Amino acid sequence: MTRSVSLIKNLDWWTIFMYVLLVFLGWINIYAAVYNDEHQSIFDVTQRYGKQLMWIGAAFFLAIIILIIEGKFFSAFAYPTYLTMIFLLIAVLIFGREVNGARSWFQLGPVRFQPAEFAKFATCLAISRYISQFNFKIHNFKSLVISGIILFTPAVLIILQRDAGSALVYTVFILVLYREGLSGIVLFLGFLAILLFVITLLMTKLYVLLFIVGGSFLFLKVMGLSWKQILFGLVTISIGFGLVWGISILLEMDLSVYTVLLISIVLNTIPFLYYIYKDRIKNAIWVFAIAIGSIFFTLSVSYLFEKVLESHQQERINDLLGIESDPSGAGYNVVQSKIAIGSGGFAGKGFLNGTQTKFKFVPEQSTDFIFCTVGEEWGFIGSSVVLFLLLVLIIRLLFLAERQRSPFSRIYGYGVACILFFHLAINVGMTIGLAPVIGIPLPFFSYGGSSLWSFTILLFIFLRLDANRMELLR
Repeated sequence: MTRSVSLIKNLDWWTIFMYVLLVFLGWINIYAAVYNDEHQSIFDVTQRYGKQLMWIGAAFFLAIIILIIEGKFFSAFAYPTYLTMIFLLIAVLIFGREVNGARSWFQLGPVRFQPAEFAKFATCLAISRYISQFNFKIHNFKSLVISGIILFTPAVLIILQRDAGSALVYTVFILVLYREGLSGIVLFLGFLAILLFVITLLMTKLYVLLFIVGGSFLFLKVMGLSWKQILFGLVTISIGFGLVWGISILLEMDLSVYTVLLISIVLNTIPFLYYIYKDRIKNAIWVFAIAIGSIFFTLSVSYLFEKVLESHQQERINDLLGIESDPSGAGYNVVQSKIAIGSGGFAGKGFLNGTQTKFKFVPEQSTDFIFCTVGEEWGFIGSSVVLFLLLVLIIRLLFLAERQRSPFSRIYGYGVACILFFHLAINVGMTIGLAPVIGIPLPFFSYGGSSLWSFTILLFIFLRLDANRMELLR
């Protein structure tokens, strides 16, 4: 009895209240998104809103079960849970059902089950368990390799299922590692990779190469190199460029300006390294390594874009970046989404009065594009309230994470907050045309049992850990 009273007292009821409120709002908006005049009852289980109510009931049951379980259980069984999910991710590749081009679902009678959704909380548990070990050192190469294996094994398996959107979620764990002491250079390299990926698609290879070279010399100047040293580097590249260009003319070789510049940079590698070593310019070696790595990365972008991404993903990225315009094809979802949200105006059209929604102009309007319903029927005010509630929940989770005595609980809490933030940012971003359409559900709003249950499990495990925040879990 004392244990039950202590649990009830230590639970963060504000977070639970926000969870229930968000789930209720999500259910109401699913009802509005797929409303059918012939099935007006919101409890009609033949319709998606009726089915969602059943998923909600099951989610509440899962939440209660999680809260009853002792907090130490989640630490002790973190690895077995993770391995079970890895097994399911492999099994779904063999026995799974293909839906919308992705083989990522198990069909269990009338219920479909997506292991990729549940792998998120399992991975969060595993990485929290590993990082919270006494002998873990964030700057140790072995520790980083093992952390990478834990994080990217499920991501790779999900990519093999042709579900790149769900796989991208695992990149957000870099923020968790950063909170635990990972060097900021890793975050910088991540943002640099994204920037180079985008500009390589937008610009010619020559301009991208000039951008890398110019940016490298700018960083060298910021790090304290003199103008004389900067000028020396520019002169050597220029001389190398002239020599390669002259040789190509003499040998009647048809080389592009890009190829000549690239060869001249490669030829200057050894002299530049010698110059760095001779003058003991420590920071310059890092700039040089990043510059060379950036060049090789840009050379691989075309392969990654054309061979790794599916054709529909390529089309959506091209449409987002303005490379191609296909409002009736790849860009149709986003165009209709922006029309629906924009038509809502300041106060919205009112509950069940959304014309874009009612006439099904927006595809997947109860799942990936549920935010369109919010924008059209509740307008700017309603959209702002939903975003505010989700952001408050995420900030609340960060606050709870920081008050944990156990490193395991703190790391897990940050993982929960980062996953929710990623889903929120990408889902809303793709509905308003700021992110590519990659099939990311809006937490607690999008229709579907797998996503709702996974978010519920993810959140309530942390709430259970927080109820025992004064304990040390290993």
